[in-house]
Amino acid sequence: MHYLLKSFIIFLSLVCASGWAQSVNENVEIGNKLFLYMPGEPGFEEPFVVSEKGTVALPEVGHVHVAGQGLKEAEQLIKLSLSQVFVDLDGFYVEFYAKDISITILGYVNTPDRYAIPDYGNVQMIINAAGGLKPGAQLNKMQLRRAGNLQEFDYKAYLDSGDISILPTLKSGDIIFVPASPLIGNVQVEFDAQTLSSSGDAADSAVAITLIGELHNPGTFSYKPDMSIIDALMRADGVTRYADVTRIRIINENKPSVFDLKQYLDSGNADLLPAIQGGSTIYVPIMVEDVNTTARTVYVMGEVQAPGAYETTEQAGFMNILANAGGPTRFAETRQIKILKQNGDTTLFDLALFSEGGSTIDIPEVVPGDVIFVPEKTDINEKSWLKVSPNRAVKVIGAVHQPGRYEWSDEMDLMDLLAHAGGPTKGANVNDIKVIREGQQAFRFSLDEFAQLQGEFATLPDVQAGDTILVEELPQDPKDNKSQWVRQSPDQSIYIMGQVGAPGRYAFDPKFHFLDILAAADGPNDRADIRNIRVTHRDSNRARVSKVDLALYFETGDETLFPAIKPGDTVFIPERNKEWLSHKKEDVVRLMGAVQQPGRYTFDDTMTLLDLIAEAGGPTDSALIDKIVVVNHSCCEEQARTFDLEEFMRHPDTYRIPVLRPGDTVYVPGESSDKFSKFWKDTLDVLAVVAIVAGL
Repeated sequence: MHYLLKSFIIFLSLVCASGWAQSVNENVEIGNKLFLYMPGEPGFEEPFVVSEKGTVALPEVGHVHVAGQGLKEAEQLIKLSLSQVFVDLDGFYVEFYAKDISITILGYVNTPDRYAIPDYGNVQMIINAAGGLKPGAQLNKMQLRRAGNLQEFDYKAYLDSGDISILPTLKSGDIIFVPASPLIGNVQVEFDAQTLSSSGDAADSAVAITLIGELHNPGTFSYKPDMSIIDALMRADGVTRYADVTRIRIINENKPSVFDLKQYLDSGNADLLPAIQGGSTIYVPIMVEDVNTTARTVYVMGEVQAPGAYETTEQAGFMNILANAGGPTRFAETRQIKILKQNGDTTLFDLALFSEGGSTIDIPEVVPGDVIFVPEKTDINEKSWLKVSPNRAVKVIGAVHQPGRYEWSDEMDLMDLLAHAGGPTKGANVNDIKVIREGQQAFRFSLDEFAQLQGEFATLPDVQAGDTILVEELPQDPKDNKSQWVRQSPDQSIYIMGQVGAPGRYAFDPKFHFLDILAAADGPNDRADIRNIRVTHRDSNRARVSKVDLALYFETGDETLFPAIKPGDTVFIPERNKEWLSHKKEDVVRLMGAVQQPGRYTFDDTMTLLDLIAEAGGPTDSALIDKIVVVNHSCCEEQARTFDLEEFMRHPDTYRIPVLRPGDTVYVPGESSDKFSKFWKDTLDVLAVVAIVAGL
């Protein structure tokens, strides 16, 4: 048993020794991380990186060149340098911490720089370390530069095949350069891959095909084996509708030929396809053809979706040809479509009247060589509206983007009409849209409520031809223009008065919260008494006033403190400290002397002397805060006490604060009160002080 254990230990020792020997024989390279064993030395706890110059920076010693040396030789060089400073180096050794290599990547990458990657890393890893390639990088001609030598490699071929052998093996100190594609020109711009290939994706026209003429995306494109002319045309996104597909020209090796695409599509005969190769040029000409009676061609011009020449048959008529051209645009005057005949005659056709059921109107006959012209409407707000009789029009006035007179049809509704007028403006009162019929108000409509009902069209008012839609404008801020508020009816208004930023009369919506009303008036100002807000309700025959303690709401968040507000109500925010005379002396505390705001203050059992002084703005600079006098007026006996605020701030003790009740008096003496100071130093005549304050 002991023999087997001893043999196993010897085996492990041989394996470790073998690995150690291999590690020792490996050379130190730029980018490697070395661990220097120096117990108890803080400067040696982290690994040392071999710099681009092949050195490691040692504490208190400096740089020692180790690149290219075996690990054992590097250890001896480092130990020799350290022996000049450190004495005990018996246990010192050096080992590899990480076999990283340092690679520099330049060119068309997002973050060109020097990066450390593992020794097994490849080109793709260094590209990822640099943040990836920039749009426009040329992948098939990347460069590896090493010790003055240059090697090109095809990174695109690697991405296509996954063959790792295509990529060169990297070593420390290598430089990877990513060139820019010739397609991007000599001006740096921001673009994506689609923009780059919008005019073709071929970098070398000698081995590419060039497509020009009536194509959606002409340019130079890379040629692929077995590519047909159909493939080439599709690379350019196909021909335009103006292309003459019967006379496509191909130039191969300076020899021109003509290809009839229409004939190939009609027959499907692959023998008609010409051969193309790298360097070919394909030109698709524009169709130029005179009007003649031999070709089945009709021309459609003007306000149609796709004007042009259209081949027709004997069975095709006016409607088929117009539909083939995409139909009239929204700017077309469909009541005066013109058909120009070859002999010079002109026929007018009212398409709008025909679509409305004019069965007596005949559809015009169109023959090859004719021209269909759809004119443009004149200005909607000037001449064209005169063509619509009053019994077929609805007027939209007020706060809409395009007020005017619009043609009406029974299949339309109010939302169609508002959309046609461009919709309400920003300042429109959408909660009270009026429909006026025969001089009287027929309906009132709230667009806001309609939206809350999720578009319940049954709630829309019934609009008829001849009606007038009035969209009123909301009143402007009264502080800016006092004459504007009269636009708003009283039954849709609320009044805000007193200490607010902008008192006045405001449009009101039943959904508004009390805080919405205050916010509309810019909120209470710094003089407002927010504990005593009054709301006068005018929605009944009996006068009723509610009190709102806004400060208590901010302290508790209790929504029940707010009364229900209705149109016609008045909100009044009083000024603070202006109604103190209305309070009895038994309900207030009198504060005198050297404070910022002496006077009478409302006081309750939840407050203390400190709250009172704080409410008065605090003591002045000359206040003798160590001699504050508190006079209590009780039912049986009046007494005075002193309070040292300075001592309280040094040694806080709540129990030392004098009890203060409504009806009491507080006096804060100042340094200028010489008589009082002398009086206080000589004796504290309590009764005299009581007599002074009792008459206040």
